[in-house]
Amino acid sequence: MNQPLAYVHPGAKIAKNVVIDPFTTIHNNVIIGEGTWIGSNVTIMEGARIGKNCNIFPGAVISAVPQDLKFDDEDTLTIIGNNVTIRECVTINRGTTDKMKTVIGDNCLIMAYCHIAHDCIVGNNCIFSNNSTLAGHINIGDYVVLAGMTAVHQFCSIGNHAFVTGGSLVRKDVPPFVKAGREPLSYVGINSVGLRRRGFSTEKIREIQDIYRILYQKNYNNTQASDLIEAEMEATPERDEILQFIKNSHRGIMKGYFKSN
Repeated sequence: MNQPLAYVHPGAKIAKNVVIDPFTTIHNNVIIGEGTWIGSNVTIMEGARIGKNCNIFPGAVISAVPQDLKFDDEDTLTIIGNNVTIRECVTINRGTTDKMKTVIGDNCLIMAYCHIAHDCIVGNNCIFSNNSTLAGHINIGDYVVLAGMTAVHQFCSIGNHAFVTGGSLVRKDVPPFVKAGREPLSYVGINSVGLRRRGFSTEKIREIQDIYRILYQKNYNNTQASDLIEAEMEATPERDEILQFIKNSHRGIMKGYFKSN
């Protein structure tokens, strides 16, 4: 905190053991938790709430005003959880009157040059690889992985434990537990590797596979598939999560993959 080459506004609330490197600027109305390191040439603007033990690398800009012409300097927030790593030149915008906040959960890794726009809600334990871009009003679940240069359309949702392959354009909602790839973005299987790493049993993975076979490989529409899944598959947290995601989808879920002639 005794870094003479950094500027910290007197109104910022910084825990005593936060480390701030030279040439960083921290604005008013900012709160930063214990154990956080902030690299050089970082800008943290009004409305930032940063948790404990975070690492913010050089060039990042946190809580800049939204890139939204309707924004009228409302008092909104950017909330970042604990143990979050934000790499070089990441930009995270604060919320608008829609949700009043942009949120990044705990234990996330946001790699270099990613952009997270206003009113995005990101869960815990997510990984966004280099140059991934989230437009506004996006909901991301827990344990979601976006491979490099993925772009997500505004108002989309991505379910828990989903994996999106590199260079993808996400125009529709991505259900939980799946792998998504190709163009247009399509179902290419379940995220079995990620699920095993997180302790899902072989039986549970097969159950999820059976659900998505009905949804994507039996030529039913979403309503027919959902009714069949609910009627024939045993009620489990995973089954119910998938069905609820489909029911709540505003943009519609991505399609299955069909090979073109």
